[in-house]
Amino acid sequence: MKPQVIIIGRPNVGKSTLFNRLVGKKLALVDDQPGVTRDRRMGDAEIAGLQFTIVDTAGWEDEDDLTLPGRMRKQTEASLEGADAALFVIDARAGLTPLDEEIARYLREHEVPIVLVANKAEGSAGESGVLESYSLGLGDPVALSAEHGEGIADLFGGLWPIIGEKAEAAEAALEESSEEDDEAPLGPLKLAIVGRPNAGKSTLINRLLGEDRLLTGPEAGITRDSIAIDWEWTDPKSGETRDIRLIDTAGMRKKRNVVEKLEKLSVADARRAVDFAEVVILLLDATQGLEHQDLKIASMALEEGRALMVAINKWDVAENASSLFNGIKDALHDGLAQVRGVPLFAVSAKTGKGLDTMLGAAFELRESWSRRVPTAALNRWFDDALEANPPPAPGGRRIKLRYITQASTRPPRFVVFGTRLDDLPKSYERYLVNGIRAKLGFEAVPVRIVLKSPKNPYNANRGGGGNYSSGSNKS
Repeated sequence: MKPQVIIIGRPNVGKSTLFNRLVGKKLALVDDQPGVTRDRRMGDAEIAGLQFTIVDTAGWEDEDDLTLPGRMRKQTEASLEGADAALFVIDARAGLTPLDEEIARYLREHEVPIVLVANKAEGSAGESGVLESYSLGLGDPVALSAEHGEGIADLFGGLWPIIGEKAEAAEAALEESSEEDDEAPLGPLKLAIVGRPNAGKSTLINRLLGEDRLLTGPEAGITRDSIAIDWEWTDPKSGETRDIRLIDTAGMRKKRNVVEKLEKLSVADARRAVDFAEVVILLLDATQGLEHQDLKIASMALEEGRALMVAINKWDVAENASSLFNGIKDALHDGLAQVRGVPLFAVSAKTGKGLDTMLGAAFELRESWSRRVPTAALNRWFDDALEANPPPAPGGRRIKLRYITQASTRPPRFVVFGTRLDDLPKSYERYLVNGIRAKLGFEAVPVRIVLKSPKNPYNANRGGGGNYSSGSNKS
């Protein structure tokens, strides 16, 4: 494993900006107001060839453990367990504060090696803060500007003596394993949990992991960043261990209720998480049932081409469970016309009910989402579908559908070739899509159909009847 480096410090000293700089992407949310980061976020970082895992943490605040800031601090403290090094970040322009000194005392009580980082040190405004930081007794500070990228290379000198040997060993092990593998292994199942605020998304992931990895509580909207966690799940039926990348996301409220800049950033981050997922679980609250906003979130996932399943959480406190389940099932059937038969599960993040069944179904759903149908089998189905229900002949002119091919997977995309396809009714397109789902193993998967017609051989740019031009993209 790569060495793990933790970023720690009080709120608003630039920890997330430094995290984004080291990973080379804007993964963590950044804003002027303090306390934006609440959960630990991990990323792959590199400085001059030194590769390591960097962990962004919530700002350290001196509050009671039961308060939200106190619970955030406990998460930061937990992140130090197993860390190979810690970057203690201070604000050079603001100078040392009593909270900085308190954090330094706490860190000195632990065995994790510390690299002191004086951020925002660009220009003359940060010079006094850099000099003042020597009083912490943590060695020479690394003066840098995470926002402008100045001084980042100097971190190499501070980290190399601590993690260099482990980083080299991890890189050598990776190269050795790559040489031994004849085929690239399948990647982990990328599983995103989405839903309205307070549906229990973070609690559900904590239950799966068996630890309080994510910050939870009665307050709605605790999660802000989309947090990805790599995890190994053991299937209780087969005993097989399978890799999963769990992605927690911020709750998505109705658009008209989202007015604050930070919440808008959080929702946009959740949407990006859906883009990179393979299977999306829409988590419902059994005490609130299915609302219109849930259907909008589900439609968004399907429009992005993700495989979708729905889980009703808090089933342990559900009232009239049978009628609730059937009511939600009927509402999903009516509200998600683009995909019929979305898998629906009753689960409880508190007791663990139904979670293994849900995960097993998620792997099966990914298989359907990734399925490729042989061309011969596909066209046999296509011929049977045309024979059972021939295309209409509007105005007495027959629409000719010649053949079909699968252009891609994830999501499955099919191309139908023929003539006069602009006149093909929407109802017939739905007939083909429903047939693909029912007969070819894509029951609960978003299916795309593209219609392609031949170019007119008598136009100015004629190139022969074998050339086809793109038609409409249907799903």
